[in-house]
Amino acid sequence: MSDQTFNAAAQLQGGARDVRRKLQTRRRRVNRIALTLSMLAMAFGLLWLVWILFTTIQFGIGGLSLDLFTQSTPAQGDPGGGLLNAIAGSLIMVGCATAVGTPIGILAGIYLAEYGQKSWFASLVRFINDILLSGPSIVVGLFVYAILVAPFHGFSGWAGAAALALLQIPVVIRTTENMLKLVPNALREAAIALGTPKWKMVLSITLKSSISGVMTGVLLAIARITGETAPLLFTSLNSQFFGLNMTKPMASLPVTIFQFALNVDPHLQSLAWAGVFLITLGVLGLNVLARSLFKSR
Repeated sequence: MSDQTFNAAAQLQGGARDVRRKLQTRRRRVNRIALTLSMLAMAFGLLWLVWILFTTIQFGIGGLSLDLFTQSTPAQGDPGGGLLNAIAGSLIMVGCATAVGTPIGILAGIYLAEYGQKSWFASLVRFINDILLSGPSIVVGLFVYAILVAPFHGFSGWAGAAALALLQIPVVIRTTENMLKLVPNALREAAIALGTPKWKMVLSITLKSSISGVMTGVLLAIARITGETAPLLFTSLNSQFFGLNMTKPMASLPVTIFQFALNVDPHLQSLAWAGVFLITLGVLGLNVLARSLFKSR
């Protein structure tokens, strides 16, 4: 009887080993399939990215010259010209949008993370912010057109800067709130226990601890609005001439690229590719800087 029991136990152990072996084999097979599919998806995405970058470099470098940075956009058929007015216009409007959108976004993010938290107003602000984050940029352009362009019967650089600021604010809000939430509550409790006012605790501890992450969000927001075209078509429009007056239509790189790329003149198309190359370098530089800040945090 004991031999029969021993044999039965051995058979059960052998069966259990077979089951474990089959499960391990199945898991390895599923893991290989998942890994292969992930690698293929990554390669598919990188293929298009490398292709885009290669095409941009291939056609963009050919249009680079000293005139590109010293002359304004030419008329059709003019063999000269550059992108000075478009570059200056983009820098001015992006700079104004950043100067307005960054403090508003940071302050709103501080309110959501430190003061509002679970209040109904904070929930409403988060909901609206999510809508603005996922909404098409052309809707923002039409909104600014309705409130700043149509009533004053004219396009302007200020309207373009306002549209870009509205696109930048939601990104800064979301990043600031998320970065502040990563700060341990123990730091807040320790500061409050020592009698530190909340506003000082926010400025000196939580915001200071997450400043690199907040700046990363600001840089990513700048990178996003740098290449926006649709909002500027309804707000700042474009201008062939160099000018710093933001009460009038103002040139910008994205709109100039859009117009020149559709032109049949090969010289204007070459200038469009050069503009694409400049924007790509600018956005790439901002992303590298943002990742460096976040890494050093």
